[in-house]
Amino acid sequence: MFKRGVVIILAVIGALVVITLVGLAVAAAMVGRRGPSIPKNAMLVLRVGGDLQETAPNDVVTFIRSRTPTVRSFVDTLRKAKVDSRVSAVLLEPVGFNSPYWAKVQELRDAVNDFKTSGKPVYAYLGAADDRSYYLATAADRVFVMPSASVDLAGVATYAVFLRGTFDKFGIVPDMHHIGDYKTATNAYTEKTYTAAHKEMDESLNRELFDQIVHGVAEGRKKTDAQVSALVDEGPFLAQEALRAGLVDEIGYEDQALARLREDHGQDLARLDGDDYARVPTTTLGLDKGPRIAVVYASGAIVDGRGGNDPLNGESIGSETLIEAIRNARKDASVRAIVLRVDSPGGSATASDAIWHELMLARTEKPERPLIVSMSDLAASGGYYIAMPGEAIVAQPSTLTGSIGIFGGKLVMGGAYEKLGAHIESTSIGRNAEMGSPTRPFNPSELERIETSLRTFYTDFVRKAAESRHTTPDRIDALAQGRVWTGRQAKERGLVDELGGLDRAVAIAKERAKIPADSGVELVTYPAPKSLFELLRDTTNPGASDAAASAWMSAHLTEQERLALRAMRVQSTMFKRGEILALMPFSYIR
Repeated sequence: MFKRGVVIILAVIGALVVITLVGLAVAAAMVGRRGPSIPKNAMLVLRVGGDLQETAPNDVVTFIRSRTPTVRSFVDTLRKAKVDSRVSAVLLEPVGFNSPYWAKVQELRDAVNDFKTSGKPVYAYLGAADDRSYYLATAADRVFVMPSASVDLAGVATYAVFLRGTFDKFGIVPDMHHIGDYKTATNAYTEKTYTAAHKEMDESLNRELFDQIVHGVAEGRKKTDAQVSALVDEGPFLAQEALRAGLVDEIGYEDQALARLREDHGQDLARLDGDDYARVPTTTLGLDKGPRIAVVYASGAIVDGRGGNDPLNGESIGSETLIEAIRNARKDASVRAIVLRVDSPGGSATASDAIWHELMLARTEKPERPLIVSMSDLAASGGYYIAMPGEAIVAQPSTLTGSIGIFGGKLVMGGAYEKLGAHIESTSIGRNAEMGSPTRPFNPSELERIETSLRTFYTDFVRKAAESRHTTPDRIDALAQGRVWTGRQAKERGLVDELGGLDRAVAIAKERAKIPADSGVELVTYPAPKSLFELLRDTTNPGASDAAASAWMSAHLTEQERLALRAMRVQSTMFKRGEILALMPFSYIR
């Protein structure tokens, strides 16, 4: 009887929670439909930073909040402000970015520069001037920095974690194998320091990224690249030092930056918060109307199955989920073109191949529709594999891409078990039945099978890349070998076609779909956001707590710390034991 009473009470509480969530969601939706009140002469205060994502997480909390900052939401806010006669100026406030990469920041910077073509002023205020925030701020007409802040312009540093020494202490043997001298993802397990190829690649990537940052700052601050490069060696800068060096225009607090913007461009400028303006639908300003273009988002490591959001490893692309999204886009007769937006370091080789096949069907089926690829921070290894079906590939200059290579193997734990007093014995039938044995390395017969699998997949990877880029396998093999390139390096070598962001990819899709350049288009997102019913249903699943765990990790761990933890456990938690992986090496960028 007592148990029955507890069940009834829990059921009532659950029902009340659901009713409350539904009520909040309905209220939020009604507010969203009404939209905010926009003053006639508005000064848009736009804060940006934190964990910039490609798409908003699919969870009830996000649904109720109705807005999670994404790269696209920031771009859309500036697109609206550009054509909105009620918005007269923008105060940009970068507040620090958690990601260790740069391509998303470059996309935001492109959006600021595009807004400036309207002739409306953009001022930037920096309360915390980390390198990415400062880089973004230099796109503004004037840059303010808080008196106690420093401008963190000090160069580029990358860090590689090598675990071999740790494994040796615990009796763990990494039996890992790869194709390509630059396929350095296994080095974290097999080496105690850089190999020559690994060091060469990191130095090349660092130099390329450094040059891009220097050029962007020089362009924004009206200096030469040589002047900015020399200044970097003096950084980071205190506020007064940054002012004397010409890296900022004024020192002051936010209210003083607002006052200067009013002094320069009209005392009647009314403050408009970016979060409020984000609720203005783009369609009310004549944007995003017209022929439909599907944007299929592929964000995270590539895994078999449905994918999801792991608290530590982050978002993953499930092959089944993404294939379903691609098929839904294919079935929609109103879709004139498809843009694949990739932000992935790669992952499972077989899952990548399954997605590649579905994209090839989308590209070649009748009636033919253009398939264009837009690369975000990462589109490497398996991420590049799924980009290959694109008729055109667009990347940001700092996108990390390429890494055409493959690896596989296992961590032999027998020594660790012995140290703990455990002993494992096996019974098996079949010469290679114990390939996955956790207690010993591969024997010659097993190693032959592993190497054959790796070589076969690598050869196929190179062949498909050659067909995609209209060149020869030998030419691709020379560029491959697992080497990671920046987007700009990849363009110089023919691995991508153009530099730019999602809007540039959409423009190419319009051109190839024979949509007039001056015509608007409606971008349709795939996978489609979940309905409230689906989200509420998901809260009953065991994995629903992942969102809370992810939020905790975001609050307590830096992105670099999360990346370090991923490097130590990603293969054992995201992929099947012994699975062949097309995964780029982990990078830790200052």
